[in-house]
Amino acid sequence: MKVLGISGSMRAEGNTSILVRKIVDYIEAEGCDEFNTEYITLAGKKISPCIGCEKCRESKWCVLDDEWDDIAEKMMECDILILGSPTYYYDVNGQTKNFIDRTYSLFHDRKLAGKYAVVISVCADRGCERTLSTLEGFVNTHEFGYIGYVAGKGAGPGDVLKDKRAIEKSVEVAERILKLVSRTRRDSKRKQ
Repeated sequence: MKVLGISGSMRAEGNTSILVRKIVDYIEAEGCDEFNTEYITLAGKKISPCIGCEKCRESKWCVLDDEWDDIAEKMMECDILILGSPTYYYDVNGQTKNFIDRTYSLFHDRKLAGKYAVVISVCADRGCERTLSTLEGFVNTHEFGYIGYVAGKGAGPGDVLKDKRAIEKSVEVAERILKLVSRTRRDSKRKQ
């Protein structure tokens, strides 16, 4: 089972990455050999916005040439996606939005359908709800199975670690992933 964590923050070691990594690291530590985990930060990556050219309808892939391709391929290979974004002006930040918009090229053939997802938002004070709504819209549009969310608060470096509810929720979501995989394996053994 492949788990991919993506932090959309432009701060490579920011609060969003802390929560995404918390879940990925927990699964890696508790999941034994059942899981192949990977973490990616979008910080410093060149991800251009969708230009609405519609060429992806024919090519079935975004025709823009940047670092989106490699990350999108990894997302298509994963079974469970953990996607986090900081909150900028009550919504996802620009880098995350560019990343999401470019997945339109995967939508035509429902290339992400059937995978599972967790979404994470971090805000300084308010706005997490709308960020979560945007991330949930991405998940629902692509027909992911929705495992849950984490909303954290923190503005300065590492502040989210003081948000006990977000840390507890991260562990809870990681446990939910472990149970989901365990149940899926049990069900597939029964069918054999």
